[in-house]
Amino acid sequence: MNTITSAMKQDIAVRYLSEMTTYKDLANELGIDDSVIRYWVKLYKYHDDQAFIPPYTNYPADFKMKVIQMIENQNYSIREASAIFRIPDFSMVRRWKKKWEEGGAEALESSGKGRPRVNSSKDQNQSEQPSNQDMKKMQEELEYLRAENAYLKKLRALVQEKDQQTTKPKRK
Repeated sequence: MNTITSAMKQDIAVRYLSEMTTYKDLANELGIDDSVIRYWVKLYKYHDDQAFIPPYTNYPADFKMKVIQMIENQNYSIREASAIFRIPDFSMVRRWKKKWEEGGAEALESSGKGRPRVNSSKDQNQSEQPSNQDMKKMQEELEYLRAENAYLKKLRALVQEKDQQTTKPKRK
């Protein structure tokens, strides 16, 4: 099976609960890892028909901390806590726990999704008007750079002219 829909996951969980079969037998029959089926069954036990509807995925730090505290204080497994809190992928909780162990509660703060927002040029122009002194410095730097550029262009032209004179074939 390539892609397994939410409905298929629910059917597999219901099938496990209603039939007299083991996780391994069902996993072998379907070609899925038995630990995945175990997780789906836990999700279904805790949340019934809502188990496989994708929940909101940007979790605040206090929610992450609550999940980790349940794992630490009440000795729940990562998978069990993920199922209880209806987190679609238990590896997400594993990452939260690792961050918490390495950096404490501050490490759980969300850095946001996607690329950082870039301010529009209109916002920048309004907030960052250069002072007269800055404008004068920038004008002086611009003049210096223009002079340097002109000097380098002339130097390049002279070097090319000299090269052309030395490489001209001589007549006999």
